[in-house]
Amino acid sequence: MDQSRLLSKIAMGNGHGEDSPYFDGWKAYDENPYHPTMNPNGVIQMGLAENQLTSDLVEDWIMSNPEASICTLEGVHNFKAIANFQDYHGLSEFRNAVAKFMSRTRGNRVTFDPDRIVMSGGATGAHEVTAFCLADPGDAFLVPTPYYAGFDRDLRWRTGAQLVPVVCKSSNNFKLTKQALEEAYEKAKEDNIRVKGLLITNPSNPLGTTMDRTTLRTLVSFINEKRIHLVCDEIYAATIFTHPDFISIAEIIEQDTDIECDRDLIHIVYSLSKDMGFPGFRVGIIYSYNDEVVQCARKMSSFGLVSTQTQYLLASMLSDDEFVEKFLTESAKRLAQRHRVFTMGLARVGIKCLQSNGGLFVWMDLHHLLKSQSFEAEMELWKVIIHEVKINVSPGSSFHSSEPGWFRVCYANMDDKAVQVSLQRIRAFVLQNKDLMVSEKKRCWHSDLRLSFKSRRFDDIMMSPHSPIPHSPLVKAST
Repeated sequence: MDQSRLLSKIAMGNGHGEDSPYFDGWKAYDENPYHPTMNPNGVIQMGLAENQLTSDLVEDWIMSNPEASICTLEGVHNFKAIANFQDYHGLSEFRNAVAKFMSRTRGNRVTFDPDRIVMSGGATGAHEVTAFCLADPGDAFLVPTPYYAGFDRDLRWRTGAQLVPVVCKSSNNFKLTKQALEEAYEKAKEDNIRVKGLLITNPSNPLGTTMDRTTLRTLVSFINEKRIHLVCDEIYAATIFTHPDFISIAEIIEQDTDIECDRDLIHIVYSLSKDMGFPGFRVGIIYSYNDEVVQCARKMSSFGLVSTQTQYLLASMLSDDEFVEKFLTESAKRLAQRHRVFTMGLARVGIKCLQSNGGLFVWMDLHHLLKSQSFEAEMELWKVIIHEVKINVSPGSSFHSSEPGWFRVCYANMDDKAVQVSLQRIRAFVLQNKDLMVSEKKRCWHSDLRLSFKSRRFDDIMMSPHSPIPHSPLVKAST
């Protein structure tokens, strides 16, 4: 029987976007995951934006505070009360702790009202609920490119909303401009698409950059002029490891009183997945300055609540000022060190990255390795990196980049050994292709150059006792 007659359009459709190379890279890793001893030739996962550099600090805190969990001898006396209670408003101590933590991650330059904290199942659920609250099916959000690949799923799949790209370019380091916003907005109007909001990620995923105050002020003026919403994804707020500092949209609307701002148009999506390294806890937060959005989102949160056990544990952890201060300081220090090791390792083989100051990834420029400056050539190179170099990176096209040759590479979800191995593989790949380029140039065939990666040649470079990589002080640096 025809399955399309049995199931819904959502079930049979491709709205999830799982056929994207972003997800294909994950599948390649799942089928052949790297392990230093069990599978040393497997695929290294560098497509996962996860911070595992500070997990030891969290583990130490849990060991020192066993009463924070209702599943320990020290905390089991609270088991019945916590396990039985579930209010979609959330535990008051949890909302208070999250509001305080959000303020701390923004340098205590702004405060957040616990009564505006709405829970959701991770940032994924928070974005979808926000879209449900702000837009009807067919309405659209402007989104600067490149943007997180999962937004196509999070905001579009079940809500019926659309995403209209705002094209940003490398010529100004992908900075969002008023001109680009106006062009995207007018193009949507010409296509009879009603724009209901502007969605930004700050710090940016995949760029790892932050928006300056001037840009944020421009965005506030723009959305007020157009009478559309501004949704600010700030889930990487505490991953800043060097200057400039992160500026939250909350600072603009609270401190910059010289510009017009209708607070009912401002909404923040937050999460503990990135800043704390807790993606498995599925703690997403919607913080809106609009009372009606708060009320509606809170009702919708019934479909994606955070367990009270998780709330209870995190309320205790995030209320520990000494721990939070140590954690954030050490996290920034370790991220800076890992970023330095990885980018300098890339630089040694002539690979540049967009200068960044936050996030858990770099925006790597490989356009010089493309056969042609096209997205087809980008996909060809990506397949080589995935299947032959065996590193899962994400091609820029999956982030809707306007230019081919860019790749997002995550560096905080692995240990030092895996970083060493990834740099070894990248160096071997680049060295081989340099040899090929020289050889092809001698035969005047450069215009027909194709990327190639012969396993025997790759193994020769990797295993050679003269290889400079294993002896590099960069890759031996530890976090």
